[in-house]
Amino acid sequence: MTDPAAIARQFAFSGEVLSVNEYGSGNVNDTYLVRIRDGQGASDFILQRLNPAVFPKPERIMHNLRVLDDHVRPRLRADSSQRWELPAMIPTRNGADYYRDDCNACWRVQSFIADTESFPSITSVSQAEEAGRGLGFFHALIHDLPLHLLHDTLPGFHVTPGYLDHYAMLGAAPPHPDSSPESLFCSRFIDERKEAARVLEAALAEGKLHPCPIHGDPKPANFLFARDTGRAVSLIDLDTVKPGLLHYDIGDCLRSCCNPAGEEAGPAEISFNLNYCKAILRGYLPQVAQFFSDFDYQYIYDAVRLIAFELGLRFFSDHLAGDVYFKIRKPGQNLHRAMVQFALCQSIEAQEAEIRGIVRNLQKP
Repeated sequence: MTDPAAIARQFAFSGEVLSVNEYGSGNVNDTYLVRIRDGQGASDFILQRLNPAVFPKPERIMHNLRVLDDHVRPRLRADSSQRWELPAMIPTRNGADYYRDDCNACWRVQSFIADTESFPSITSVSQAEEAGRGLGFFHALIHDLPLHLLHDTLPGFHVTPGYLDHYAMLGAAPPHPDSSPESLFCSRFIDERKEAARVLEAALAEGKLHPCPIHGDPKPANFLFARDTGRAVSLIDLDTVKPGLLHYDIGDCLRSCCNPAGEEAGPAEISFNLNYCKAILRGYLPQVAQFFSDFDYQYIYDAVRLIAFELGLRFFSDHLAGDVYFKIRKPGQNLHRAMVQFALCQSIEAQEAEIRGIVRNLQKP
C-alpha cells in the first residue's frame, strides 16, 4: 500500500499536513482522516483510495462527482434558508480532481463535514422523519440534472431481474452447494416470488416510471445529522450517484431505516417498523411532491418489498458462490444475511395494506 501521508501531500491543502489516520468502518474504500494546520488553526479532510474491485473505472466516479458538484453547489449558495452540505472536492497540486499513485490506484480528497454524526440504524421517529426529509431534499436538488451527463458507474445495480438471472446460473451448478434447511428455505422463498421481481422494470418499460439521477445507497450510516439540532444536513458516500429509478432509493431507504434490529440480528427479531415508515414518508414526500406522479406514489410499496427481496437474493447468491462479493467475518454469514432480508420482506408483505394506506394518506391531492 502506498503511504497515505505521502499521497495526502499531493493535494492542494491550504496548510501543512499534521496527521493521516485510518477513519471509519467502510467495507469498500480505504479511508483516512487528514488533519492540516492553516491560518485558522486545524482543519480535517477525508482521503480515500477507491476500491478497484468495486469501481474498475474510478475516473467515471470522479466525473459524476464533478457533475454533481457543479449542479448542486450553486443552488446551495443561492438558498441559505436551511443547512445542507455537499462534501467539497480538493484538487491535487496539478489541479486534477484525483491522484494516481505508482500502482495506478485512484485517490481523492473531500472536505470533512464538522459537527455532525451518523448512526448505523435509525433510533427514533424524529430521526426517521429527518432521514426522509434529507433524502427528499437531495432528490429535489438533483432531479433535473441531465442524465446524459452521468456515467452509469454500476450497470445493473438494483435491476432485480439481472440478479435473478445470475442466481439461476449459480443454482444450476453452485460452486458451494448447500442443502441445509436454511438454504432450502431461501430457494423456495425466491422461487415463490421471482415473477413479482420484475415489477419496477416493467413499470419503467411501460413508461409509468422514469429514469432520473439517484443516490444509490441511502442507508442510515450515509445520513449526517447536526449534533446541535438533530437535523439531517448531508447525504454522503456519493460514489453510487448514477442514473436509475427514484424507487431504488426510496425502497432502500425504507428497507434499511425501518429495520431497527439491524441486518445481523436473528431472523425472528426482524420486523418492518410502520412508525418509522410513516415518519420517513412524512419527511420525504413533501420535498418531492412537485415532480412526483401518481405512479410514483403507487409503486412505493412495491419498491420497499422488492429491495428487501433483492438484497436477500444477492446475499444468498453470494453464499452459493463462495462469498466472493460481500465480506464475511464468519462462515455462513451471507446465508444468515439472506434469511434476515427475507424475514424483513415477509414483514413488509404482511403489512402491505398499512404501507399503502400511509402512502395514500400522505399523497398530495
